[in-house]
Amino acid sequence: MMGTLPAMRVWAGFTAMGVGMFMAILDIQIVVTSLPAIQNALGIDPDQMVWIQTSYLIAEVVAIPLTGFLTRVFSLRLMFAGALAVFTLASAGCGMSGGFESLIAWRILQGFAGGVMIPAVFAAVFRLFPGPGQAAATTLAGVLAVMAPTLGPILGGWITDNHGWRWLFYVNLVPGVLALAACLLLLPRDRTDLPFGRRIDWPSLLLLAAGLTLLELGLKAAPKEGWLSLEAAGRLALSAVLIAAFSLLALRRSEPLVDLRVLGSRNFAAGCALSFVTGMGLFGMVYLMPVHLAFVRGHSAFEIGQIMLVTGAAQLAAAPLAVWLETRVSPIRLTLFGLVLFGLGLLLSYGNGPATDFDEMLLPQALRGFGVMFCLLPPTRIALGWLPAAQVPNASGLFNLMRNLGGAIGLALVDSVLFGRIMHHAEAIAAALRAGSRAMAAYVGGLPLDRFTGQAFETIDPEIEQKVAPLVEKAAVAAAIGEAWLLLGLLTFAGLLFLALVRPPQVSGAS
Repeated sequence: MMGTLPAMRVWAGFTAMGVGMFMAILDIQIVVTSLPAIQNALGIDPDQMVWIQTSYLIAEVVAIPLTGFLTRVFSLRLMFAGALAVFTLASAGCGMSGGFESLIAWRILQGFAGGVMIPAVFAAVFRLFPGPGQAAATTLAGVLAVMAPTLGPILGGWITDNHGWRWLFYVNLVPGVLALAACLLLLPRDRTDLPFGRRIDWPSLLLLAAGLTLLELGLKAAPKEGWLSLEAAGRLALSAVLIAAFSLLALRRSEPLVDLRVLGSRNFAAGCALSFVTGMGLFGMVYLMPVHLAFVRGHSAFEIGQIMLVTGAAQLAAAPLAVWLETRVSPIRLTLFGLVLFGLGLLLSYGNGPATDFDEMLLPQALRGFGVMFCLLPPTRIALGWLPAAQVPNASGLFNLMRNLGGAIGLALVDSVLFGRIMHHAEAIAAALRAGSRAMAAYVGGLPLDRFTGQAFETIDPEIEQKVAPLVEKAAVAAAIGEAWLLLGLLTFAGLLFLALVRPPQVSGAS
């Protein structure tokens, strides 16, 4: 396609697609820090607040694997432009919502449109840039994909504090309209296949939507209710049955809604597994940082965003190097480098304590931000770079779905660690303090160390115990968060095993 359109025009159209994807990913994190403001403004029951995020995420997960089908029916240009138009309209609807029900309805529409845009951008890399430009295009898409979660907290906090929560959604309107116009004017005009859309496999669609929805709901319930509880285990088991039924139908259809046969390729399957592992670490780190900084250190949303900018700065610093190496070094070696660096950055946060703040977080953040660029870009090439252009949209949907599912399962595991270990740590810390442990008193912080001599206290003043209780709670939260970092780091290093499945692709100048 680069031969039929001027290069600058193609790049401008692709950049407009990147803006749409950036907004879709940003819209998850930008809302998190402002949920209390939304709750107060709309009078939402605390038990219902989770649905502001869950509704978006479920709709997004359902939409992602449908990208290939929708691209074939409408063409890449019209499909993306339509999704961007719906996302922009839904953003306006969210901002104008006067109650819980209308907000959720618009969030579902917004999440579905966003879910279509994300894999479409990565598919466009291989359809619009068949030559050396793929490395730069993949890097641009990767930077936008990982920068959005990093910038979300600081932007959300600043917008809510200065302009009100409705502008969390209104901020999408102007860039959404401009990007929509650019996509329609600059992206190449492919053929549509509207008759194929009339042959949609409704049973497969219903099975896929129900299975993925139940999976998300089961993962949400598991940490609090227990993985073996009827609510969580029942949803997860039914989800497995529905997804298995969908898979059987997809494999038997000559023109399936989602073509799963591409998973028969060892490289694509390995790339999806690497995407899954990366999703665990990526979603997990974006979740754990604000939890520690808010509940242990007491920072505001804006301060949290400022601290987390280190990760974004490291990602930007890695981007030009990633572009340069993409065409010179095997994607297997680059992925190995990225996973090791990313995993090390996760493991270094294992020792986080109640006093851990910006200084102690600087190196782990820098390692994670730098390494994650090599966990996103080379696996994308491993999975999608060898496929025929016609297969890329469908494959890109599956590839991106695996990253989101990895993130959902990773967050469920992280929450299970937090819910399961905080009380244990609180009891252990309290027992150590009663035994007069100076080391534990120093770890907790804020306690008179001269009172802790290694001898057990015979009695403790109730007033003093009341003052110590919140310090113990914060220390217990910090210890549990440290164990969650350890889990994510070990899972990331376990992902190295999937590299053994990859057959070295042909890379120009690979070493």
